[in-house]
Amino acid sequence: MRLTAIQRLIRDPLFRFVPGVLLAGWLLTGCSTPQQGGVQVVDRNGRPAVTSGYHTVRRGDTLSSIAGRYGWDWRALARANGIQPPYVIHPGQRIRFDRGASNTVASASTPRAAPTPAPRAVPPAVVATPVPQQSPPTLSKAPTQPVPATKVTPVARSASGWAWPTNGQIIGRFSSNGSLNKGVDIAGQLGQPVLAASDGTVVYAGSGLRGYGELVIIKHNDTYVSAYGHNRRLLVREGQQVKAGQSIAEMGSTGTDRVKLHFEIRRQGKPVDPMQYLPRR
Repeated sequence: MRLTAIQRLIRDPLFRFVPGVLLAGWLLTGCSTPQQGGVQVVDRNGRPAVTSGYHTVRRGDTLSSIAGRYGWDWRALARANGIQPPYVIHPGQRIRFDRGASNTVASASTPRAAPTPAPRAVPPAVVATPVPQQSPPTLSKAPTQPVPATKVTPVARSASGWAWPTNGQIIGRFSSNGSLNKGVDIAGQLGQPVLAASDGTVVYAGSGLRGYGELVIIKHNDTYVSAYGHNRRLLVREGQQVKAGQSIAEMGSTGTDRVKLHFEIRRQGKPVDPMQYLPRR
């Protein structure tokens, strides 16, 4: 699904938050361009999912992005590959699409080395390694994986349960007149902690949405989600439970021209003024 199609569907010039992991799939599949020569991107509207071959994990891949690219539900793909919560994958790991691959992948975690099985008459187009392939030196330099955020800072919360996501001067305010600012911008220092504004579940962590840089989206309940953009480094994974005041990222300038945090609150998918929910300073 292309980004323009998503925009028409949700009637928002940037994106609309929706409950659950479906959001992450839209972001990752909707903002990516299929590689020439690779497997065609499939959807769940009548075309079958890829059921043979494998995908070699690259830097920046998530389980939900791979699942969306090849027409799978991410939970089913995790089960087929024996991947357990918190669903961590690593560069160079093979994610198989043949449904009987779960035992094979699960046994690959044992210390003994096993030879790579010969392909079973799989047409070349079904081998899901994207083109062009990354060079071996790039793959050998495994990036630092996001780790579960364990530090929870005591924070003041408003009557509605929200806390400030970071300290700093407000340099951009919410506007409801159709401008691009659907939240508030808070200035700060590079690497400054970014905190969860309320308890919830991380439904997206990545850089797949243009203009937001490294982005975290937290679902708090069936009504509210919050978004934290332009981070330098993300400290949480999709599916992770977080508490108000818990470190989820480091402030940065990705996708923008200065160090700041862009913070949004959305109610039933529509942006609202965060200042109406946050504690008074």
